[in-house]
Amino acid sequence: MSYVEVAGAKVPIRMWTDPAEVEDVAMQQLRNVTTLPWIEGLAVMPDVHYGKGATVGSVIAMRGAVCPAAVGVDIGCGMSAVKTSLTANDLPGDLSRLRSRIERAIPVGRSMHDDPVDPGRVFGLPSAGFADFWGRFDGVAEPVRFRRERAARQMGTLGSGNHFIEFCLDEGGSVWLMLHSGSRNIGKELAEYHIGEARSLPHNRGLVDRDLAVFVSDTPQMAAYRNDLFWAQEYARHNRAIMMGLFQEVVRREFAKAAVTFDPLVSFEREDAEGRMRTEEDRPGVISCHHNYVSEERYEGMDLLVTRKGAISAGSGEWGIIPGSMGTESYIVRGLGNPKSFNSASHGAGRRMSRNAAKRRFSTRDLEEQTRGVECRKDSGVVDEIPAAYKSISRVIDQQKDLVQVVAKLKQLICVKG
Repeated sequence: MSYVEVAGAKVPIRMWTDPAEVEDVAMQQLRNVTTLPWIEGLAVMPDVHYGKGATVGSVIAMRGAVCPAAVGVDIGCGMSAVKTSLTANDLPGDLSRLRSRIERAIPVGRSMHDDPVDPGRVFGLPSAGFADFWGRFDGVAEPVRFRRERAARQMGTLGSGNHFIEFCLDEGGSVWLMLHSGSRNIGKELAEYHIGEARSLPHNRGLVDRDLAVFVSDTPQMAAYRNDLFWAQEYARHNRAIMMGLFQEVVRREFAKAAVTFDPLVSFEREDAEGRMRTEEDRPGVISCHHNYVSEERYEGMDLLVTRKGAISAGSGEWGIIPGSMGTESYIVRGLGNPKSFNSASHGAGRRMSRNAAKRRFSTRDLEEQTRGVECRKDSGVVDEIPAAYKSISRVIDQQKDLVQVVAKLKQLICVKG
């Protein structure tokens, strides 16, 4: 489908979903965003659902301002994936040992590394840039600086909730490694600190929702937020890179006889100028994309601050990852560069019910049934992540055919959660 336009207070709301299917509280949040004086555009992804201040699955473009709640508290949260040389024929019938080895190599939940990971010892990961990155920690908000040791030990850890590590097969029988995580506790604390700071500023008095408080350009508060925001986004990128390196090393050792390699050519179809489909090949390496972040971009001659909360950048030819739930398929995509969506696409399936609602409605027996064939946790601690708590990922993909092109469809064999 193309987008549907809903009249807003200042700008139209472009929606890549049926407005009638959007929960009332989420629709009200979208309308609230359009009342902000600085807004220049709002695009709504098919995985949209209620969030804190701003909906998850929304792309908000503002001139001279940024709303911390429109980024989310897990700054820089995103995905990484890589295709391997392994195929279904290389795999054993029982994958429980591989799952256990992944969980031993990468701390999950509230666990962390005993000592900070040395990136120079991680498979395929250059150590260049890490010293400079940590050198900038002393410049983040003073109230969170005492978290340095914890942040260092959490680098290269998964966390909990909807974060996951998956061992997948594509439709051609090739194995992919995929994971989802963000800036861990340090990103959350930085986000919450700045949301509180924004609420206290005089220009935010009278907003329809105090969680929509913004920082405006050319102010000390905006400069401080941007500094911490971009640092946290970089933390999230490094966090995923370390985990992916650790994941790759586990797989290399587990399948030593297969001499596993990564980053093979990926084939995909592209429509040429005459409308014909042609098969092309590309070497993407490890695909990585944020879906809770801010970017400086230019549209229609305006320099804008674009926040994507539960949305990925989908510029023309840009690689992206759109996951489903722990029992459904996920997609490797390439962006089509649609400016109407601010070159964006959805970040996943999106929840259709809250975590508490899922816990009330479903049992561990339901979880076992819906994750049949997947080597994963099937206990009460992850019932809130049951596939039925999420929207249909295939429908979400179908609703954004003008935003992305599917390159590969993946189905997990192993799903690790905290």
